[in-house]
This record gives sequence, C-alpha cells and structure tokens, in this order.
Amino acid sequence: MIIDSHNHPYYQMMNLEKTLENMKRFNIDRTWLLSLETPEHEAWPVYHPKTFGTEDAAIPFAHCLEYVRNAPDKFVLGYAPDPRQPHVIQKMEAAIELYGVRVCGEIMLRMTYDHPDAISLFRYCGEKELPVIVEVNYGVEEEGPFAQPGYWYGGGIEAFERLVRACPDTVFLGHGPGFWAHISGDDLYQTMSYPQGEIVSGGKVIEMMRTYDNLYCDLSAYSGYNALTRTPSFGKEFLLEFQDRVLYGRDCWDNNLQLFLNGAGFTEEVLYKIYAGNSLKLVP
Repeated sequence: MIIDSHNHPYYQMMNLEKTLENMKRFNIDRTWLLSLETPEHEAWPVYHPKTFGTEDAAIPFAHCLEYVRNAPDKFVLGYAPDPRQPHVIQKMEAAIELYGVRVCGEIMLRMTYDHPDAISLFRYCGEKELPVIVEVNYGVEEEGPFAQPGYWYGGGIEAFERLVRACPDTVFLGHGPGFWAHISGDDLYQTMSYPQGEIVSGGKVIEMMRTYDNLYCDLSAYSGYNALTRTPSFGKEFLLEFQDRVLYGRDCWDNNLQLFLNGAGFTEEVLYKIYAGNSLKLVP
C-alpha cells in the first residue's frame, strides 16, 4: 500500500481525472488532500493559477471537498484555516464535525508559527488527534526556477521549533525548503532554498527529530527529495533512524521519491512504514 501524504486539488494544472490517473500510474492507493488558505497578498503569484487574482484562497477547501465527494475512497480530507482569522477554532471544529476532516494542512502563511493564535489552533488539533502540516520557507533566492524573493513563510526553523515545543500533544509534519535545508549543519539556507553539496553534520532537523517525539517529517516536494539525495548514504541513514516518523508524500506529480526509496535497499518493513504505516498511524 502507498499513501501520498501531501497533495492538493487542481494543483499544477491537474484536475480530478488526471490526478486519479496519476495515482494509478504510480500505484498510489490514497492521497491526503490539503487546502491552502494563503491570502492573495501573501501567495506567490504563479503558485496556483486557477485561483490567483480571485477572492478564493490559493487552494480552497471547496476544491478538496469536490475531489473527496467524487472519489471518497481515494482521498483523506485536509483543511487548515488561517489562524489569524476570527473564530478559527470554530471553523476547524465545523470542518471536522460536518465534513470529516482528518488532517490540518497545509499552513503556509507570512507569520511566525509560534504566534499565540496559531498555538491555540494547533493545540486544538492535538486534542482532536489531527496531524498538522506547515511549510517553512525563507524566500531567499533572487533568481532561478525556485526564486520567490521575500515570500517567506513561518518565521524560520527557530519559530517552528518553538511551536513544536509549545504543543507537545500535537503531531507536526516538518515540510518545505526552510525545514529541509536544515538537514545539514551548513548555513546555505541563508542564500539557497534547495542547497546542494554534501551534507554537513549538526543539522537542526536531526537535532529536533531526536528531541521532540511529536515531530514527524513530510518527505514531499523537491525540498524533501533534495535533502535525502544531496548525500544519498546520509539520506538512507536518516530514514532508517527515523523510520517510525517519516511519511511518503509528493506535493507534485512525479515519481522521483519512489525511485529513490525503492533503490535504497530498505527492507519491506521499513518501506511499508514510510509508504503507508506511519500515515495510517496518524490517520487510521
């Protein structure tokens, strides 16, 4: 069984039919389907062309509902309201009770994630046993295919660590360039969203994973793949050490991460945990 624990509706020019075809092609049984309520004035302009320039969120919850209603056995419903809005916990409660939301995600906002309103929401998610997915992004690159200058999200790894520490009963999935760059102990995160070169020991992600039992890793997107493959032997050791707290995900439509995992020489037990077991542990 394979669960894609991070993807979105109508993302990167895909529709429901294309998404289901893609899942079948790559043997994916189920997908966590996440909304993204990044306001227009905070969203990178080309992030989600279907909704940019409208009053809709970048990836509205309504689109997630549409997919789930048409293929309920293929998707796990996610939703994440902006914690800065009034009555945010009531919104989350309604989403859980009325629609069966199982995941709080994705959060990608220009706010420090240890903001008191965010902590209140995420503690509530912990009470309801919903894992929380946030993106950390420094927005540092000025040019190139990943350039999003000034579009920072989350406030950096220190703010994220304060959040994880403040909500010990909530499971967080670390995700995004500003999280995965810290798998290495270098300072390349200051100038590169996707650092290259050999991993340097002393990475903050390693330290946090060893310190906080409520921190899991979302392997999705190029940020996760890049972190694991900068030094493939190190990536394999990382996955073995934290095999009970890493989740396969894509946040895209390619198969690169599967190719890496399948070629790394893991046992079937380890592969099962990464592909499905840890996801099912969080969302039975």
